[in-house]
Amino acid sequence: MERLSTAQAKFDENVLDATNAWTRNVEEETELAGLPAAVIARARAAAEKAGRSGWVFTLDAPNYQAIMTHAENRQLRQDFYTAWLTRASEQGPAQWDNTALIEEILALRHEAAQLAGFASFAEYSLATKMARDPAEVLEFLRRLARLCRPAAQREFAELEAFAGTRLEAWDVAFHSERLKRERLAVSEEELRPYFPLPRVLDGLFALAQRLYGVRIEQRKDVEVYHPDVHYYDIIGSDDEARGGFFLDLYARPKKRGGAWMDECLGRIELAGAHALPIAYLVCNFTPPGADRPSLLTHYEVLTMFHEFGHGLHHMLTRVDFPSVAGINGVPWDAVELPSQFMENFAWREEVLPLISGHVETGAPLPLEALRKLQATRSFQAGMQSVRQLEFALFDFRLHAEFSPEYGSRLMQTLAQVRDEVAVVRPPAFNRFPHSFQHIFSGGYAAGYYSYKWAEVLSADAFGAFEESGIFDAATAHRFLGSILERGGSRDAMEAFVEFRGRRPELEPLLRQLGLAA
Repeated sequence: MERLSTAQAKFDENVLDATNAWTRNVEEETELAGLPAAVIARARAAAEKAGRSGWVFTLDAPNYQAIMTHAENRQLRQDFYTAWLTRASEQGPAQWDNTALIEEILALRHEAAQLAGFASFAEYSLATKMARDPAEVLEFLRRLARLCRPAAQREFAELEAFAGTRLEAWDVAFHSERLKRERLAVSEEELRPYFPLPRVLDGLFALAQRLYGVRIEQRKDVEVYHPDVHYYDIIGSDDEARGGFFLDLYARPKKRGGAWMDECLGRIELAGAHALPIAYLVCNFTPPGADRPSLLTHYEVLTMFHEFGHGLHHMLTRVDFPSVAGINGVPWDAVELPSQFMENFAWREEVLPLISGHVETGAPLPLEALRKLQATRSFQAGMQSVRQLEFALFDFRLHAEFSPEYGSRLMQTLAQVRDEVAVVRPPAFNRFPHSFQHIFSGGYAAGYYSYKWAEVLSADAFGAFEESGIFDAATAHRFLGSILERGGSRDAMEAFVEFRGRRPELEPLLRQLGLAA
């Protein structure tokens, strides 16, 4: 396990080093067509700091997403796609190649599973999850794929017809954004002014108070690890502290990409020891400018709600034993329930006035724009679903089928999964697994399926609020008591049934995605 931990940490380091080492210098302003002004300004500042002319783009997530979605220059998109999808592989500098580490990590996991009495790491992984065995997971994923892939194929054919040409992987996000803008007359970038970060935070905290009766207040006498980081207390309705969290929201050099919630301290009230739960909530949003706050896309608002949902699960626990308090001891395929559940509120017309306010006028998002935004939820839902199912099936098969004799069969397994579920076929040089941190250095090994599993749980759980009222106090109190406060102290399926009155059903998610038919 020590060797495994070291190998996983090295995998992470290689991805980070390979990401930080790559930049793209743009000399001609015409190459920047379509890019948001804030992204261009950031690249100009990076060039000035480096003493270079033109614009310097780094390979962090905000830049990558902006360029893939908005850059009219196809070569610029292809360059970023190639850099992003060959990170830490044999396609780049040898010192950051994760190929051998992937084999070592999978072999060590397989060995650990067999030492613990399991046939594979997939079986070992499921021993502490809601899903009972590998066959149940594979059937769950393949059933969803059968339901979603026909819609995904129609959506991709429609996208190519709209673009008027055969699309490569680096074209999909760009033309999808154009199609969404034409069909729904809404653009994530155009909505940014309505989601200044301070307004989003105020609304998010107000929502938590309305649902669960807690106040969230910044405290400035707590030492932080970076000037961008702030600390907040969570205070219950009885004015007693429930916990707290460090909020670290902006992208910066050498910071790990993505978004996550992690435990700083767990709740404990045991044998004379006492501690309230403290969390880290981390994102990688575009930093504020000199004269305006950070402006979020609605997708980034969803990310903020997601991580805050994890935080509430950790901080509102009433369990005094650290091993099953908060997020601890919760089956991995259920731990995403509170986070994905929380995302649902960011789509609702009852909540959007709380979290939106134009950066210049303070006006909330207009109802017409809200309706169009809501329509984007089912836009290309089939394509988005099969992409997640591709990752989940690849991860699970990799860990279920690993053999010391044959090794990982990494790219062969990925090709088979893509044949089964994918509709967008990437180029041969694509080395997505080499930076797949979720499964090789994060906690999702043989567990990436849990995103879709938890989507089913969260859509069904949110259905209770749709039935009784988004702010219904009794429903919120029941969710708090059955799910958020229980941690890992009770069987996850029993806790869900206690809240919902029955086992989870697939149909609410399909309705939510517009795929029910």
